[in-house]
Amino acid sequence: MHLTHDPAAPAADTIGFDDFLKVDIRIGTIVSAEPYPEARKPAYKLLIDFGPTIGRKKSSAQITENHALADLPGRQVAAVVNFPPRQIGKFLSEVLTLGFADRDGAVMLFAPDRPVPNGSRLF
Repeated sequence: MHLTHDPAAPAADTIGFDDFLKVDIRIGTIVSAEPYPEARKPAYKLLIDFGPTIGRKKSSAQITENHALADLPGRQVAAVVNFPPRQIGKFLSEVLTLGFADRDGAVMLFAPDRPVPNGSRLF
């Protein structure tokens, strides 16, 4: 799924601004988080509230190394909300929760510094 986590990797090919606008990245608040022991790689099942227009969506996130399950509810995260749902084992992931690789390649969630309204779009 990921091209590379290497911070020294060159930038991806140039795209047009209209292509960027097609990717709908929104902020949501994690409502609940559960273990996902059936996943091939360690992951959590998240339920994220993106506000009244988009609503609550499910996501499978491989964030177990840097994020404790109990710390996730109430945390805001960024996610792509307009990819088609993806079957992850027996779980249907509806959004792609965004993060960056730490020095060891484990995912750190991406979020705003201060609270913003759920459903706010990246621009």
